Amino acid sequence: MEEQIQSAITQTKQIIREVKKAVVGKDETVIKVLLAMLAGGHILIEDIPGVGKTTLALAISKAMHLVHHRMQFTPDVMPADVTGFTIYNKQTGSFDYKPGVVMCNLFLADEINRTSSKTQSALLEVMEEGSVTIDGVTRVLPKPFLVIATQNPIGSVGTQMLPESQLDRFMIKLNMGYPDLQSEVDILKARHSENPIDHVHQVASAEDIVRLQRQTEQIYVDDRIYNYIASLAQATRQHQMLRLGISPRGTLALTAAAKATALLRGRDYVTSDDVRFMLRDVFAHRLLLSTKARMQEITVEQVIGDVVRQVPVPVIGDEI
Repeated sequence: MEEQIQSAITQTKQIIREVKKAVVGKDETVIKVLLAMLAGGHILIEDIPGVGKTTLALAISKAMHLVHHRMQFTPDVMPADVTGFTIYNKQTGSFDYKPGVVMCNLFLADEINRTSSKTQSALLEVMEEGSVTIDGVTRVLPKPFLVIATQNPIGSVGTQMLPESQLDRFMIKLNMGYPDLQSEVDILKARHSENPIDHVHQVASAEDIVRLQRQTEQIYVDDRIYNYIASLAQATRQHQMLRLGISPRGTLALTAAAKATALLRGRDYVTSDDVRFMLRDVFAHRLLLSTKARMQEITVEQVIGDVVRQVPVPVIGDEI
């Protein structure tokens, strides 16, 4: 097992190094996207245009040699554009399937909040099932399959915000934010005469990612860690500043993300530090503030901090 973990660490470091050639100053974001991929989850990035969301997806797909598709969501995008459709073939007398954009390894759904709720639901169903069913025929998506969806929090005209039940389908929600001064200078220099994406090289394959996902599943979780994660979820459900706490799907997502974190850190078991590293990204978009919290201008991040302080921390392995 130790040899497998060392191999996984080497490969993930190579992937991160290649992606960072194109995505400057966002190391933690790159790492968390990779962790979500290893955990088999999907990612929602909520941020303003132009901060590198598309570049991030392209760099990941190139470093891992993944088949990637991108769709700019608009109000006129139909569910069939996403899932595909069948069309009658006069020559054969049968119906042929025309694949939708989700038939790939990495799908970038740009501004998912600008399309209809019907199209959003079609994509989210595919994310949940890992397959597409058209005219009674089910077609399994390629493995691995990852959705990176973006939404722009600025401007509400023509948008259909995802309801809480659909936000819950995303393992993590990230905000890239503006680069710092030096990072922006580096971006300007790098793009002076060439595209940094051209310097990203393939260091892994789709098969490698599937293998790393299986290794992630095998990471050991002690009963004390299971109890810690469940206690964190219970604390959100009982918190007076929250109207909606963490669902069981949220606790499963946090467990998977913690296992991926442990693997990346070179361990075959999960510690409480691994749980807390991804806690905010897994929990924040799943929580709804109460009216009292909004009136007092309390943020979700403050509530999460309060929950973490309330729940006793178990000591596992190298945390001793």
